[in-house]
Amino acid sequence: MSQITAILQSGTVATLSNGRHTWTADEPLAAGGTDTGPNPYELLLSSLAACTCLTIAMYCKHKRLSLRSVRASYDFARIHADDCEDCEMPDRGFIEQITSNVHISGDFDDAQKNRLAQIAQRCPVHKTLAHGIAFEDNATFD
Repeated sequence: MSQITAILQSGTVATLSNGRHTWTADEPLAAGGTDTGPNPYELLLSSLAACTCLTIAMYCKHKRLSLRSVRASYDFARIHADDCEDCEMPDRGFIEQITSNVHISGDFDDAQKNRLAQIAQRCPVHKTLAHGIAFEDNATFD
């Protein structure tokens, strides 16, 4: 189980912590922030990119494959639902879409390349986002 705590510092700056590490989130200048850290969507994408890289590295280590490097980049956009032919979402005007670009370098045969392409889509964060999340929301007040 993972837990993150965010505390609003001032304006749009939030300090985040998992109890061992601390980092900052903020909104860009164009959105009224001070741009002192990544915005929430960038933090979400960074979780996905890190998980992809780590999952591929662990798979290669387990299978004793010669991985030289792995780089994962993700883009987030809201697009018109009508523009997404492959989406299995009900028509609601806009949908959120994440596009991946994963580059894996190493000495792999074709079967290993095909499997690594599958593994790139099977990191735990990717699977969580793809399958949906059930929220249990709680708010308390003083």
